[in-house]
Amino acid sequence: MQQFSNQEIAELKSRVDQIHELLASRGDDPPAMLAHPALLDQLSFSIEVRRIRRSHFGADMSGPVWDMMLDLMLARAKGRVLGASDLATGAGVPLSSGLRMIAALESHGLVEREIDERDRRRTLVRLSGAGAERMASYFERIDAARRGGQPLAA
Repeated sequence: MQQFSNQEIAELKSRVDQIHELLASRGDDPPAMLAHPALLDQLSFSIEVRRIRRSHFGADMSGPVWDMMLDLMLARAKGRVLGASDLATGAGVPLSSGLRMIAALESHGLVEREIDERDRRRTLVRLSGAGAERMASYFERIDAARRGGQPLAA
């Protein structure tokens, strides 16, 4: 598992302390639950996953764009192709925003677009070979981190 620096550990502890203070100020008593080792492990792992994704894909791979990549990976695994409107809807963004996001993914070589031959008004989107490889290697890194091994190099 990736080792955290002393500064990162202090930052994580500070965040957990802030959560404790926020909950304590509400009069609730779940702060004891937050100190539970399993929850702290999950918080640490969630932060690690985000950092692995940032190092693997760059800072722009989050939110709706990441949702699109996940939808495309799942569609590929099921032998399906998604339309641009399907991706936008799944990511919870308007079609115009979704099309800009798809264009950005395409410019990075992660996806390919083509016109649907059955309905020429529809644009089909799929992971490119490079996009599928990047997603697969990302999930290999996450799996290695989950199992406690060192994540694979970016």
